[in-house]
Amino acid sequence: MNVLTFITIGTALLVLGTISLGVYFNYHGCDAKQVKLKRFLKLNLSTFIPMLAAALIVMAPGVVAAATGGEPGGMTDAGLGYIAAALSTGLACVGAGYAVGVVGSAALGAVSEDPKILGKTLIFVGLAEGVAIYGLVISIMIIGSL
Repeated sequence: MNVLTFITIGTALLVLGTISLGVYFNYHGCDAKQVKLKRFLKLNLSTFIPMLAAALIVMAPGVVAAATGGEPGGMTDAGLGYIAAALSTGLACVGAGYAVGVVGSAALGAVSEDPKILGKTLIFVGLAEGVAIYGLVISIMIIGSL
């Protein structure tokens, strides 16, 4: 059995187990079993995330080869450049989403106290959104240099 097949089957079983346990707790009540549910979710995340990371590590050479048109063993600069562009955009957008969530909720609370500071809070939300734009600009620069 291939390593990738084993990781895929294991991940699929974890997802199906989580769904079935969620349906079970939904129909049978979760109040008395909340400790068991939290323990199961911790166990699930502590196994699902490493399996997903292992799948990404195993699949990375094939993805780079598909991006460059080469063989799986031959990584080139172009393939790694595409991965770098994707990571810069993706991680910047995740960071910007988190920042906008935190700043936006604080801005709503501040505006509800004093409506005159709406303009100031919009500046901070715009600065948080700028992080995603910077990540996009960096990825465009990386792709332009390939």
